[in-house]
Amino acid sequence: MSETNSAAEVAAAHRYTAAMAADIEARWQDFWDADGTYEAPNPTGDLAGDPALAARPKKFIMDMFPYPSGTGLHVGHPLGYIATDVYARHQRMTGHNVLHTLGFDAFGLPAEQFAVQTGTHPRASTESNMANMKSQLRRLGLGHDQRRSFATIDPEYYKWTQWIFLQIFNSWYDEEGQRARPIDELIARFESGERPVPGPRAWSELDATERANLLGEYRLAYASDAPVNWCPGLGTVLANEEVTADGRSERGNFPVFKAKLRQWNMRITAYADRLLSDLDALDWPEAIKLQQRNWIGRSEGARADFAVGSGDDRITVFTTRQDTLFGATYMVLAPEHELISGEKSIVPDAWPAGTHEVWTGGHATPADAVAKYRAFAASKSDVERQADAKEKTGVFTGAFAVNPVSGERVPVFIADYVLMGYGTGAIMAVPAHDSRDFAFARAFELPMRCVVEPSDGRGTDPAAWDDAFVAHDAKLVNSSSDGISLDGLGVTEAKAKITAWLSDRGIGEGTVNYRLRDWLFSRQRYWGEPFPIVYDEDGVAHALPESMLPLELPEVDDYSPRTFDPDDADTSPETPLSRNADWVNVELDLGLGDGVRKYRRETNTMPNWAGSCWYELRYLDPHNSEKLVDPAIEQYWMGPREGQPHGGVDLYVGGAEHAVLHLLYARFWSKVLFDLGHISSVEPFHKLYNQGMIQAFVYRDSRGIAVPAADVEERDGGYWYQGEKVSRVLGKMGKSLKNAVTPDEICAEFGADTLRLYEMAMGPLDVSRPWDTRAVVGQYRLLQRLWRNVVDEQTGKVTVTDAEADEDTLRALHKAIDGVGHDMAGLRFNTAIAKVTELNNFLTKAGGPVPRTVAEQLVLLMAPLAPHIAEELWRKLGHTASVVHQDFPVADPAYVVDETVTCVVQIKGKVKARLEISPSIADEELERLALADEAVVAALAGAGIRKVIVRAPKLVNIVPA
Repeated sequence: MSETNSAAEVAAAHRYTAAMAADIEARWQDFWDADGTYEAPNPTGDLAGDPALAARPKKFIMDMFPYPSGTGLHVGHPLGYIATDVYARHQRMTGHNVLHTLGFDAFGLPAEQFAVQTGTHPRASTESNMANMKSQLRRLGLGHDQRRSFATIDPEYYKWTQWIFLQIFNSWYDEEGQRARPIDELIARFESGERPVPGPRAWSELDATERANLLGEYRLAYASDAPVNWCPGLGTVLANEEVTADGRSERGNFPVFKAKLRQWNMRITAYADRLLSDLDALDWPEAIKLQQRNWIGRSEGARADFAVGSGDDRITVFTTRQDTLFGATYMVLAPEHELISGEKSIVPDAWPAGTHEVWTGGHATPADAVAKYRAFAASKSDVERQADAKEKTGVFTGAFAVNPVSGERVPVFIADYVLMGYGTGAIMAVPAHDSRDFAFARAFELPMRCVVEPSDGRGTDPAAWDDAFVAHDAKLVNSSSDGISLDGLGVTEAKAKITAWLSDRGIGEGTVNYRLRDWLFSRQRYWGEPFPIVYDEDGVAHALPESMLPLELPEVDDYSPRTFDPDDADTSPETPLSRNADWVNVELDLGLGDGVRKYRRETNTMPNWAGSCWYELRYLDPHNSEKLVDPAIEQYWMGPREGQPHGGVDLYVGGAEHAVLHLLYARFWSKVLFDLGHISSVEPFHKLYNQGMIQAFVYRDSRGIAVPAADVEERDGGYWYQGEKVSRVLGKMGKSLKNAVTPDEICAEFGADTLRLYEMAMGPLDVSRPWDTRAVVGQYRLLQRLWRNVVDEQTGKVTVTDAEADEDTLRALHKAIDGVGHDMAGLRFNTAIAKVTELNNFLTKAGGPVPRTVAEQLVLLMAPLAPHIAEELWRKLGHTASVVHQDFPVADPAYVVDETVTCVVQIKGKVKARLEISPSIADEELERLALADEAVVAALAGAGIRKVIVRAPKLVNIVPA
């Protein structure tokens, strides 16, 4: 070894390097774990005996549940986790009792699919994935209360998921009281006669099955035969939200078909109005609120009955334009409508005489036409059906209905653009004033009638129009009959008049409709929470008593639901649990007074959303085996308070993609639990923040196949891989795109504190940003300069001085303190880092030892962002307590304000002088100084002054006479 190299190594012995960072970080992570540094005390424990601790304001900070992927984390995953950690650390240092922890949302399809492919039990693979992810997250120095962590697959956790399901199952929604109540109260009302039983018989005259069926019409969790999204390729049904815009499964990209199956549902529609109104008090991004409002889709209108057939059948429509009833010239039903097939079918055996050829579609009979069209419609998703297709499709049913206001017979069609999921599954078509109806009427040569007077000069003959005329402030025309006339009325007046007319005759009423549908809650999978439901020999569903919870998943050899040809719609589910006869068929005493009876278990499982609907509550009291959550603990962390009238988590950070899935479902569960008295918080999450995405460049060869990004060379203005030129686009980061960078790689090369700083410095937290490994070194150098400002790289000794800081240094320090504090509180971590960097650079350029008081406050400013190096420097500066709970620096206002500011003096809009004055100068004093300035006096040259405009401290504008 040469003397030069030896000297360099000695000189660098105490330099901050990746190796030193690794040592520092591992030591402090071990210390935090052993010390319980991040353990948040509960009000029923340590807080009760410590008045000082109890006086601290609380702060509950959460990240959206991670799913433990087998591929581990890439650097995009921890963006939000680092952000909440920085914020939580700052909140601790500003006097808050902070609860911040992280669990795992571990049920779901990916683990099951992996089990099917490899023969590994889903629990084994999931727990292995969790262990890997925990290791990666720990390395980042995240300050989580580890005592509170859990996974949704833990039986002691999903015991309470099952318990909540039973609370919902055993509840009904009281419309008068606008809240959920126990089902026993409804039964008591039926028994006493206070609430009449629908139909001719009393409650006492109904048998057990009839009673169960009746209660199923009211329960908030109920089983029903309903149209579902059936995915043969996955062997399961999917919620609407799990189907892509092109009618395929979100997982696996398989075709999805409409089918009718018996499934569990949650009556979330009962809460539609409350879900809407309570959004107003939440501190959420407006874009997310808008998505939820649109998904709930509240619209006011009226229902109207159209008589059909020779009996008492009616087609009920919901419309928001009841004023246009006179313009309804045909009707359209959804292909799934109950009047199209089965006992109630209105479809005749033969085409009516004179049926237009274009209406029949060339089919021999209405039944043939309807059957073939229904099969066609079943192959399309709801989104596809609602899209503005150029070709309008449908068939005439052979039936006619009667327009209730005009008495005219109108033909009844089925078409795929009408859905059972909205309104009544039937529409009155007013082609003159609706673009879709207009296009359909043109395609099928149907009549049109103008009933809203056009204001654009097109006239009142729709045959001459290019498209429908839609207006909400025009006058009604051609809208009179013997019973009622709307002619001459405005739209609003006409709506009110026709609604009252329909109601008076018992053939309609004003009503509110919602786009929101009840939540499909069944999955035909193994790896999910079992339903705590059994069926007796009559098929009646019974809840398991709480003493039998948790109902654990049985061990099975075959985890896979039966899958089918992805394109075969004529199939139905077979669940993995149904193949386990010993588990399915049981003899139990449910405590109903009838002893031990034979039962059959429910063989569907809950969706992967179930566990994440309430996990914020389990973080509060994770080891409580007697209650969902201790009421005092829930009240302390989640209860309503000033500025948070509905209570909830103080900060919830995650992706915007969960706007109408997890977030809506969790809000529904919270409201039910609140109504039943189990919690004090009406809403689960008070403040929501959506972080952006870390993106990466994707490189593709001439075949369009992604190539390893790390092996691509940039030269001659292009990008090359193994001698072939490749294209580059900015996209997601992921293993399949061969552009993933793991946090382990960056930690090994630079250290975790550098990774934390880089991810926070890349840009505003709520916007997406491209990853650039080459840029990481900038934050690494910041930490090296910070280290050098405190520690001598040759000796390892602290270099700070006890001398007082000069005024320039104090101004730089307190401006940084003021700015960083505000930025931290506002989640503006990129600008906070810029201000810390500016202060650190100031101290570096100043030269000489840094005053101890300045160095200590600099370390405290850095502590939330780079906690490992901050702990190390804090200890080297002579402190024995952890930096985590130290007070965050407070700025001295005297040093935050600039000593002087520049005031511009203008005459006739032209600058004549610049004055250096105090920022707090009064208007009168500033005017006096401006008029006395030599340059101003010379420019005025004795002219009089008409007006002086003073905008202290930056501007004086003089207007000569």
